[in-house]
Amino acid sequence: MEWIGAGSLLAWTWLLLRQGLFWRTDVRLPERRDPERWPPVAVVVPARDEAAVLPQSLPSLLAQKYPGRAEVFLIDDGSTDGTGALARDLADERGGLPLTVSSPGEPEPGWTGKLWALRHGITRAREHMAPEYLLLTDADIAHAPDSLRELVAAARSADRDVVSQMARLRTVTVWERLVVPAFVYFFGQLYPFRWVNRPGARTAAAAGGCVLLRDGAAERAGVPEAIRHAVIDDVALARAVKRSGGRIWLGLADRVDSVRPYPRLAELWRMVSRSAYAQLRHRPLLLLGTVAGLALVYLAPPLTLAAGLARGSVPAAALGGLAWAVMCGTYLPMLRYYGQPLWTAPLLPFTALLYLLMTVDSAVQHYRGRGAAWKGRTYGAP
Repeated sequence: MEWIGAGSLLAWTWLLLRQGLFWRTDVRLPERRDPERWPPVAVVVPARDEAAVLPQSLPSLLAQKYPGRAEVFLIDDGSTDGTGALARDLADERGGLPLTVSSPGEPEPGWTGKLWALRHGITRAREHMAPEYLLLTDADIAHAPDSLRELVAAARSADRDVVSQMARLRTVTVWERLVVPAFVYFFGQLYPFRWVNRPGARTAAAAGGCVLLRDGAAERAGVPEAIRHAVIDDVALARAVKRSGGRIWLGLADRVDSVRPYPRLAELWRMVSRSAYAQLRHRPLLLLGTVAGLALVYLAPPLTLAAGLARGSVPAAALGGLAWAVMCGTYLPMLRYYGQPLWTAPLLPFTALLYLLMTVDSAVQHYRGRGAAWKGRTYGAP
């Protein structure tokens, strides 16, 4: 037990000091200034059966106070709940930015539904208005009135090809409060924002709910055609842009929010498990390594502490307790960001256990032919 506790503490010492300060939440939109000329922007919204959330999200896009030309292109990806008609009604009622609603038909072989819809929307936007930037945003994302203006100013100020914000997810139910902050915390651990934003670093990621993309960079990187099969499309997009020489930036949002509810654990489980094994590139060895890593880093500290106390081993208890304390300390900034009680930090090992089980379930579903299932479509390994 002493060796396990020591290994866990060593892992947490490394994560605390050497993993890009992933635990800090101060990476927000960088310093920016208004450009001399506001470039034209096309807002592309892929939507499939989103009638439940569209009344909360689409009006926020139509109400953008942007000094230049901006238009919204909502791509109805085979919805059966009247998403397209509802979008037109909302535009008629609320006014604001011009809205175009169109449908691309069923995806061609090798394409995921979202990327097929984005391809159609980008093509329509280029034909209609020749945008300099594309705001790719999900149908469940609500934006503050100055969101587009601030994104464009941030992109122009430092000549960035991608500016992406991790939308603040909903934390209303008990399960949302337990799982959601950890989701963003784990994402930051995998893709430390400071490494993402460093031009010379290999790490690349974006948050698919809010991605401002320079149209020229999209063409240079071959997006979306080059990533047409990607289940984790936001990370794939960022990698493609960075590989082609583009400059990307990713941070936490202050006024960009997801309105999608996850009232039960089952919905959150599906959200994570549908893409977890794809994140591991469908490789069993990576799955085994991930399970072992999660166990050592998140489960070992409380178990070592408990075992040390039960057996009267002071070194084991001390090592496990110290590792658990470091873990909780790194989680506090994310709990503050989400306005959650700080006393819930010691629950992170339990949440990590849930994520471990979700990841294993993702692999099981993949081998049963039901991996990466989303709204009636299932995607296997490319």
